[in-house]
Amino acid sequence: MDHEVHELHEKYSEEIDCLLCANCCRSLGPAIYDKDVERMAKALRIKPSEVMEKYLRIDEDKDYVFKSMPCPFLMPDNYCQIYESRPKACREYPHTDRKRFVQIYNLTVKNTSTCPIAYEVMCELINK
Repeated sequence: MDHEVHELHEKYSEEIDCLLCANCCRSLGPAIYDKDVERMAKALRIKPSEVMEKYLRIDEDKDYVFKSMPCPFLMPDNYCQIYESRPKACREYPHTDRKRFVQIYNLTVKNTSTCPIAYEVMCELINK
């Protein structure tokens, strides 16, 4: 299944311009890990503790997430202010190119309501 899903991911990633959408940046709060904080701090030229204080909170799952959405680094033109240093979850979204896709199938179904790439991948996968 991975090979088929990865081909669909490539197809729709080429066809769909994320900068025209940015729904994920407007509505999904990624889990943020220590390495993410360190990368963001370096990009922003502030201390990791300042990143945590200014931008993050702990959610109900005990994960660090952004204090508010849309993402504080989403600019008006839908570009990311810290794109090269963005969190791992943002780098990997919508996860349709991940190995062992079956393990994240339910997450991908959920992501179809936010991401046109996930939506198109799942529609084509289901209709095969």
